Amino acid sequence: MTALVNGPLAKTDSAVIDVRAVSKWYGSVVAVNDVSLQVKSGITGLLGPNGAGKTTLLHMIAGLAGPSEGEVTVLGEPVRDNTPLYRHIGFMPEHESLYGILTGRGFVELAARLHGLEPLGPPVDRALALVGLTDVQHRATGTYSRGMRQRTRLAATLVHDPEVLLLDEPLSGTDPRQRIDVQGLMSRLAAEGRTILVSSHILEEIETLADNILLMVAGKLAAAGDFLAIRAKLDERPYQVKIVANETRAMAAALVGLVVVDSVSVDEEAEPPSLTVMTRKIGELQLSLPKLAKEREIRLYRVEPMDESLESVFSYLVDG
Repeated sequence: MTALVNGPLAKTDSAVIDVRAVSKWYGSVVAVNDVSLQVKSGITGLLGPNGAGKTTLLHMIAGLAGPSEGEVTVLGEPVRDNTPLYRHIGFMPEHESLYGILTGRGFVELAARLHGLEPLGPPVDRALALVGLTDVQHRATGTYSRGMRQRTRLAATLVHDPEVLLLDEPLSGTDPRQRIDVQGLMSRLAAEGRTILVSSHILEEIETLADNILLMVAGKLAAAGDFLAIRAKLDERPYQVKIVANETRAMAAALVGLVVVDSVSVDEEAEPPSLTVMTRKIGELQLSLPKLAKEREIRLYRVEPMDESLESVFSYLVDG
């Protein structure tokens, strides 16, 4: 393993990132609403749908934007306008910021110069090796795939050996092999004692990566905890399943008698007419449906979950 430091950082149980009653608004638009949270060393996932306020929150933690209300500290210091503190923070924004005429090495060297590193060679070599771009470092980034460009930006984020990493959708555009490599890199960096806050709108990414999860929706913190606690909370929510069959009312009457069904509603004005079934045991419902349809000589055309999106999960957590 290539390491950015000579030895592991000292792990701590105290909060590395401390966000206290923070709000951020732009005119009449409230992007973050009274959020308080703490992040310790290790990997913490910041999960939420697009527009949840994740990026705005990361910008405030990175010191790129000041809160309208509240306070943000990193490593015990106020982060806004604290130039010496930025030497300890690495921030990778969601949107690409590459110059296609620069080589991969040239882009990482630019980041190293901005951080005042001298000499440039060793830290640039280590950062490129970490993300697996040594062999293509002299190619122009304009010829890179999207996944390679993501890894180039990650190398630039790592080049100054930060203790705190803020990564906004870092796996976007990576192929399965690259995703595994980047996830492994983040795990190794966390094992060295770093604090990594990684945002995503994909539940599966955070589930496999993060020790702790922060769920955001509509600018608010919906839930926080380890994966088991979050999963237990999610499992409490009823599922909605849409069913389309040739005999809508007969199918509804049959479903009402199932123990696993909480409720059934019929929408005959839909095209085609459909049923919405509420259940807390979706697996048992899926097993029962084919047998039930066969017994009643009903033909099933479609069975699909209606609320598998993050938006519905967070709405449930906030409203419930």
